[in-house]
Amino acid sequence: MLRKIQRRFALSRKGAEDFCKGVAFTILLDLALMLPFVFVFLFLDDYIRPALNPGAQVEKDIVYYVVLGLSFILVTYLIGVRQYNSTYTSVYDESAARRVSLAEKLRKLPMAFFGEKNLSDLTSTIMDDCTDLEHTFSHSVPQLYAALISIGLVAVAMFFWNWQLALALFWVVPVALLMVLLSKKTMSRRNRENYLKKRAVSEKIQEGLENIQEIKACNREPEYLNGLYDKIDTYERDQTRGELLLGVLVNGAQSVLKLGLASVIIVGAAMLSRGSLDLFTWLVILVLGSRIYSPIDEVLNNLAALFYLDVRIDRMKEMEAMPSQGGSRDFSPEDFDIEFRNVSFAYEEGKQVLENVSFTARQGETTAIVGPSGSGKSTAVKLAARFWDINGGVITLGGQDISKIDPETLLKYYSVVFQDVVLFNASVMENIRIGRRSASDEEVLRAARLAQCDEFVSKMPDGYRTVIGENGDTLSGGERQRISIARAMLKNAPIVLLDEATASLDVENETKIQAGLSELVKDKTVLVIAHRMRTIADTDKVVVIEDGHVTECGSPEELRKAGGWFARMSERQRIVETP
Repeated sequence: MLRKIQRRFALSRKGAEDFCKGVAFTILLDLALMLPFVFVFLFLDDYIRPALNPGAQVEKDIVYYVVLGLSFILVTYLIGVRQYNSTYTSVYDESAARRVSLAEKLRKLPMAFFGEKNLSDLTSTIMDDCTDLEHTFSHSVPQLYAALISIGLVAVAMFFWNWQLALALFWVVPVALLMVLLSKKTMSRRNRENYLKKRAVSEKIQEGLENIQEIKACNREPEYLNGLYDKIDTYERDQTRGELLLGVLVNGAQSVLKLGLASVIIVGAAMLSRGSLDLFTWLVILVLGSRIYSPIDEVLNNLAALFYLDVRIDRMKEMEAMPSQGGSRDFSPEDFDIEFRNVSFAYEEGKQVLENVSFTARQGETTAIVGPSGSGKSTAVKLAARFWDINGGVITLGGQDISKIDPETLLKYYSVVFQDVVLFNASVMENIRIGRRSASDEEVLRAARLAQCDEFVSKMPDGYRTVIGENGDTLSGGERQRISIARAMLKNAPIVLLDEATASLDVENETKIQAGLSELVKDKTVLVIAHRMRTIADTDKVVVIEDGHVTECGSPEELRKAGGWFARMSERQRIVETP
């Protein structure tokens, strides 16, 4: 049963166990909240019946009822505490575990997943969906199951006591539930549509934040805002219609429940007139009936969250079902040669990026990958670090298939400098230290000097302790690139991947940094991507990729003599750069 609950509600095993406990204690609490009516019944039965029947004796004194009342209060309090802990507190713990689990899942997913998913969609899943599930499982789901079970138990007991009045009191429950069930399919469909419209608004806002510079530069603010307003208006209209439909449903179901008391009044009056029911029993059932529907009323008030439940759970299951990258954590290569053997790769079916690519990047050599834009150069370098898993062929490191190695274990051997630098809202020092968290301040400063960071950091108010803003928004492109290079130098891994590492630098700073890069790549396996032929003039090997195929491979001198693409591009750039 626990496994079924886990699958149904996307819970951990402990979460499923806590859910069962929550339902059990909520049932006990629903029943305990009827103890005041039991107390009133016993008290009135003992004191009122003698008044109505002369000659009858009061069996219990007032002290007994004081003790009984205090006992009922204590029992209700203890059950309430356990119910709170097993429902609310445990749900918050499960919610925290769910967020950590999602973060761990994201950590193990291939980079292709993030290329396919919108950032706002992922943020919504981790934050909004988890929060909504937290609220639903603390306020609605256990209460729904508990309400049905507790009402069922009370109904069975009352049918044995007086089946006519029990039938009059409870016939409305299945009718109200039937109304809810019949509308569930419609509401679920509307909720999915509403969710997509809400996500469209989030994506449009995120698009504006990420591209505000381009929007302003092209004077497209009116078009962007009009598009945003249209999406917001569509979402609001859909939300309003959904709320109206839900309100009609909830109020309709609650109105049906109110008919239960009316039925008890009518049936009880008829039985009373025939003499088959005494007044006292009738009054007690009327009082009990005013409380019996409270658990269902509470569930109906949270019906919107219940209807949204499947949408949220399906998104959690979708993410959990994504194939993770795994592999052995025991990896100690004898050398760091990287070999591509007939490698093929496509980001999506029908759009091949690389096909039958073969080359070897040897330790102690620098291998440059060049080619036209969109030919697959950056993809090849990222595949070498297993940022994606290939569709065909094999990539080896030290003779071992990297698809069999755990990505985190594999990446310990790589220093990476990409053209798109990612920095954090922290100090310059801490941004560089990401390369190796155990590095001392002296080691960080040495790497920074090699990457020519001193020049701009010395002008900052707090030097290397200066916080540089989100993704280094207070820095220029060249300054951000230098921090990234310093980070790679600090890591000092045996494999270095450079994707346009000096693209954002002017000629003077590029020349200075080349000296630092020379130290970084010494005796290492180096894969470098560059468009400027002069930056790879001293490389050991050049691999030319055109339209996803290797068309040339050899030393720069050999390729210049061959007269192919590399020779033509080298000659064109030489003419352009010659004064």
